[in-house]
Amino acid sequence: MTSQSALLLLHNTIGDALVWLRQNVLVWSSLAQLVAAAAALLLSRAVARPLVRGLVPTIARLTVVPVRRVLAGLADALPWLLLILLVWFEERAFEASGTAPRLLRLVESLTLAWIIIRVSSGLVRSPRLARLFAGAAWIVAALNIAGLIGPAVGLLGSMAFSVGTLRLSVLLLIKAALLLVVLVWAANLVSHVIDTRLQGASDITPSVQVLASKLARATLLTLAVVVALSAVGIDLTAFAVFSGAIGVGVGFGLQKVVSNLISGVILLLDRSIKPGDVIEIGSTYGWITRLNARFVSVVTRDGTEYLIPNEDLITQQVVNWSYSNDLVRLHVGFGISYSADVHAAIRLAIEAAGGVARVLGEPRPVCLLTGLGDSSVDLELRFWIADPREGTANVKSDVLLRVWDAFHAAGIEFPFPQRDLNLRDPEGLVRAFRAALPQEN
Repeated sequence: MTSQSALLLLHNTIGDALVWLRQNVLVWSSLAQLVAAAAALLLSRAVARPLVRGLVPTIARLTVVPVRRVLAGLADALPWLLLILLVWFEERAFEASGTAPRLLRLVESLTLAWIIIRVSSGLVRSPRLARLFAGAAWIVAALNIAGLIGPAVGLLGSMAFSVGTLRLSVLLLIKAALLLVVLVWAANLVSHVIDTRLQGASDITPSVQVLASKLARATLLTLAVVVALSAVGIDLTAFAVFSGAIGVGVGFGLQKVVSNLISGVILLLDRSIKPGDVIEIGSTYGWITRLNARFVSVVTRDGTEYLIPNEDLITQQVVNWSYSNDLVRLHVGFGISYSADVHAAIRLAIEAAGGVARVLGEPRPVCLLTGLGDSSVDLELRFWIADPREGTANVKSDVLLRVWDAFHAAGIEFPFPQRDLNLRDPEGLVRAFRAALPQEN
């Protein structure tokens, strides 16, 4: 269709709209109905405002999310429901006076369509997307009620341009955008359901759950884009050259990104780490909260969250404190003086470790004599815990504090470094000191 035909169609559409306005709106009966509709709108909003303020706290206390969203949508639509009721009474009044309330019926139909759209869009999580969906649906409903949907579709279809052999119109682009939004929303919804089901499957390891969830999400999103492009007549073979260019760019500029992506897949496949594991890499000690495509989130005991690239977990040494099980043996070293009873010290140290709640009774704590130092008899207390996620430094501190109390109660000393000084010629040292002192007159 040429540009002159499009302009002619636009001119005819505007002319038809103006004729419809003169015949149906710009008459005294229609103006009276318009004033009545405006009064009903103001009255409905004035009455609904205090009612909505009373309903919102009650709806917010509901625990079922879909029901809460629908009721919240109804509460938002309460002014429009009152508007429909008032307009219905006004229609009966105009009919009693012998006037056909065509404009009031149009207002009623548009308001009812708006209410249905608002309540249904309340199921959409994103507020912006919900408002966009509601506005677009209401415009379509208004054009359909007014009988202008056909001319509007023809006008949008005539506004087109060509890209090679492909003809793109505004109507085609709108259809593609709407279809893509719906398919992506459906893909996210299905992937969320799959993720929820996988998390509830106790016979599947967490790493496999994450891998399956990410693969399902990527597959569904790719399928949504492909279906949307194919539905509007776009030839997907045209993207072959584009994909080749992307491959070259990946080879040169995105090596680290691709390396982290592949490393993430390897970590999920070999199940060396999984959400909930307590790991130590370099100076970072914490538990894994999320496995992402590019990095792993590790939260430390002080609440700091480290985003460690997946490649580092492949190439560097990683200590997984809970790889095969959660049992971890800790070592605490200390010394006692040579005058202390070593057997009593070993017994008291084992009893002190057993008195800490997080220390396991089986395997039992042991205390070994590890050396005879220059100033102390060196002992090492070894004990097991089953919750490394709760930290290791704090349980070591609790054990040492109980050892301190037990040794002080039993009179066992913790030594400090001592040195003995032997003088081979003490008299010569005395003479040297005397010679250095100033002589008295």
